[in-house]
Amino acid sequence: MNRRQFIAVSGTGGVLLQQRAVQAATSTQVLPGVWKFSFGTPEKITPTSTRHYPPATSGFDALPPVTACPVTVTGTISRRGCLISVPLAPNEVPFGLGLQLQSFMQRGTKKRLRVNADPKMDTGDSHAPVPFYVTTRGYGVFIDTARYITFYGGGKKLANSGPSKEPNEKSLIANDALPAAYRRANLSEHTQVLVDVAEAEGIDVYVFAGPSMRQAVQRYNLFSGGGPLPPRWGLGMWYRVKADYKQDEVVNLASEFRSNRIPCDVLGLEPGWQTHAYSCSFVWGDHFRNPGALVSDLASKNYHLNLWEHAYTHPSSPIHEALAGHAGNYEVWGGLVPDFVDPQARQIFADFHEKTHVALGVSGYKLDECDNSDFTGNWCFPEISTFPSGADGEQMHCLFGLRYQDAIQSVFEKRKQRTYGLVRSSGALAAPYPYVLYSDLYDHKEFIRGLANAGFSGLLWTPELRDGASSEDLIRRLQSVALSPMALINAWYIKNPPWKQVNRAANNADKFSPGWEDVEAKCRTVMELRMRLIPYIHAAFVRYHREGLPAFRALVMDYPNDPKAWLVDDQFLVGESLLVAPAFAGESSRNVYLPEGEWFDYWTGKLHSGKQSVRLDVPLDQIPIFVKSGTLLPLAEPTLHTDDPASWRLTVQVYGNGRTPAKLYEDDGNWAPPLSEVQLSWDDARKSGSLTRSGPGKYEVAKWLPIS
Repeated sequence: MNRRQFIAVSGTGGVLLQQRAVQAATSTQVLPGVWKFSFGTPEKITPTSTRHYPPATSGFDALPPVTACPVTVTGTISRRGCLISVPLAPNEVPFGLGLQLQSFMQRGTKKRLRVNADPKMDTGDSHAPVPFYVTTRGYGVFIDTARYITFYGGGKKLANSGPSKEPNEKSLIANDALPAAYRRANLSEHTQVLVDVAEAEGIDVYVFAGPSMRQAVQRYNLFSGGGPLPPRWGLGMWYRVKADYKQDEVVNLASEFRSNRIPCDVLGLEPGWQTHAYSCSFVWGDHFRNPGALVSDLASKNYHLNLWEHAYTHPSSPIHEALAGHAGNYEVWGGLVPDFVDPQARQIFADFHEKTHVALGVSGYKLDECDNSDFTGNWCFPEISTFPSGADGEQMHCLFGLRYQDAIQSVFEKRKQRTYGLVRSSGALAAPYPYVLYSDLYDHKEFIRGLANAGFSGLLWTPELRDGASSEDLIRRLQSVALSPMALINAWYIKNPPWKQVNRAANNADKFSPGWEDVEAKCRTVMELRMRLIPYIHAAFVRYHREGLPAFRALVMDYPNDPKAWLVDDQFLVGESLLVAPAFAGESSRNVYLPEGEWFDYWTGKLHSGKQSVRLDVPLDQIPIFVKSGTLLPLAEPTLHTDDPASWRLTVQVYGNGRTPAKLYEDDGNWAPPLSEVQLSWDDARKSGSLTRSGPGKYEVAKWLPIS
């Protein structure tokens, strides 16, 4: 039934009243705690219609039952397209919308979610925009479209609720906790989220119940297919060599790392490995005349090899002719744009990669420049493009990174081989993909905000290290990298490791800094911390894979009833028990917000009560880490690579009474591994620990270390 309604659009520089015909839709429950609202005639090409992974239905069993949809969605259809409306309560705050680098709380914002490699302003441009948001009321909303949506987040200010238990913005402002951007606008207590989808004649909207905020995110990730399960080697240290490195230089660097005891599991080649790179031939060039020998040599030293590429296919490529009938009508850098929505295009692309690279032993790929830079860099295909699948340029931009991952992922699935890689664009329903986002941007604080934001939308993000403004900046960035989904040093434009010289020009001239060995030693210690944490991080990814709970996530996801946690975009949680608060160059101290509970300083063992900010000195050799009281933290031997048997030998640090058993998983690296479960338990009365396992395995505890 249609009815007439006035809709107030606030938070956009004023209030606009428009009279529209509102279409109410009946909801259909499609999975436990998941409802679909349908309006009009949805487009044929959407994230769900082109998806590769089905929902991970078994994971819903671990979530609490929900009997009613938590929110009603309404919509209107006009010549412009679809307008979706979702109520927004007082003090309800939306988060998400994909990889947002410049803002965190999305209440009161206007965002146009558009694929763009160079988001210079907080307008919604992103490497990975996702039309999904989740709110502090404990539900999520996904708009199933491959269009650039415009999101209106309601009134900017939160309601002043006085002495009640509701969040009180005035008290936050009094504590100088609320950023200025969230303080300027007129009060709007009761409003709505509006989502404008131009061009579409219909839309499907999915609502994910919680009842908690993080359970709503879990349902979205399970609907997407569950989280990825990286191989253990993918969780080690990564190093990408300079773009013009030759085969002997790669081998020499691999040997240098082992001699100098630099942890590293993966070496990555940049564009120079190909005969033609912009656009790509995908053919080994003169710098790598014997790639099979390179892979074998690296494997003998326990390295995996990752290859850079982008999808734009040069006329010299052996697959150019076959792709010509399965590509768009515009070229990029003189190369075809494969229509990855078309299964035949994906198959042509995948078959060549399998035969030419993966069959030799290549372990994965870095899928670059699958985003867009039409405003700031003026490259990529335009939105007016057409593709044989029926997609236009706008839809292809929204889906290109995802369907590109499908093409590459099909190679490893066919061979029943696990991989972990990089991608520069992703989007809706991306949770199952073992590919981590990165950027050509380089603002350290924005990179940490991106890490906190990515977990809302089923994305992985690395604040990669390249060079540094100083050795301090280098080490601070490396610390952030070591506590992220991929511990990546991306030296694609640096001839020598950055700890030898942080200045790019001097580095490439082989002019090393005096005392660089001391910087190398500090960097080695940071990388060893990453290697020690691999058992814990791997276990967090297993939970992501099975239950949809992001391994890396913002504080607010676990503490949505704490309004001070809403504001924290420079800290994040790793798994269930670690809180990380990166420090930045120039800071000798910083405030860290500790949510409810008791938290131990990882470095000093000092116990702090939660629901308060603490001021910490941050010496250069420490990144602030806090461990939840009751945790059993398994730390491995700091090996040079994950194939070392010593990487299964643990020191278990016991925080407080150690009341919470820790679960680890013994992963043999094979396709669909059985994942034998290991449980670590602590008897505080007897001051003794135990390890039990579901089958034969490798983990052993060398030491139990109480921290109290």
